Amino acid sequence: MKKVTAFVGSARKQHTYNAVCKFLSSLQSFGDVEYEIVRLSECNLVTCRGCKLCLDKGEEFCQFKDDRDLLLGKMMASDGVVFASPNYSFQVSAIMKKFLDRLGFVFHRPRFFGKAFTSIVVQGIYGGPKIVEYLDFVGDNLGFNVVKGSCITSLEPIPDEVQRKNNRILEEQSIRFYDRLSQPSYPVPTLFKLMIFRMSRTAIARMLNESYCDYTYYRDKGWFESNYFYPVRLNPLKKIAGNLFDYTTARSIKK
Repeated sequence: MKKVTAFVGSARKQHTYNAVCKFLSSLQSFGDVEYEIVRLSECNLVTCRGCKLCLDKGEEFCQFKDDRDLLLGKMMASDGVVFASPNYSFQVSAIMKKFLDRLGFVFHRPRFFGKAFTSIVVQGIYGGPKIVEYLDFVGDNLGFNVVKGSCITSLEPIPDEVQRKNNRILEEQSIRFYDRLSQPSYPVPTLFKLMIFRMSRTAIARMLNESYCDYTYYRDKGWFESNYFYPVRLNPLKKIAGNLFDYTTARSIKK
């Protein structure tokens, strides 16, 4: 049984919500999948004040006590996660952005490895594909295995041919997402991802100390000595490249 949780950033229970329902229903038809839809508009999420306590000391030091940890727990308990948002002023909705801002520390300390991710954006006229790119970029930097998201159009009234196209897009996306759920959870990283990891961990090791949460997080995970975020076999070329990334980053940083 695979568990999928969809986070919907729309105050209305209409086009974005219906698109998520269509996607999840199609996904469930391929195999043993259970799902939950979380409407962010019904959650208690405060606006991040940028105090950086979550970054420097740890997320437990945040002065606000809202539903952040509850939502994080749902993500950790899922095999797959979906972020869905309408196109509001050429970006995600305010409630979706508030949610993402509350996850800011996870970009420093990613943790959703082995889990699949995709996005759904609903637009009126145009601009949605750029939002899909943004959400997929977010998912990648949170640690997910990203399946390219989709953008559908809901300009009212929706012609039948447009609705059929939307349904086809969501069905095809659900196939790709189910395939990702069925594949090995920990793929070999691309050269670019390997570079980002090795340069980041080397910079953290040399620039920070135990008074910073990023440092202790990486230390406790064993990432200062590992090849990547999770155990993986690198081919000889990537082993050499990884060592080179460590070396050049260390040389560029003066303690």
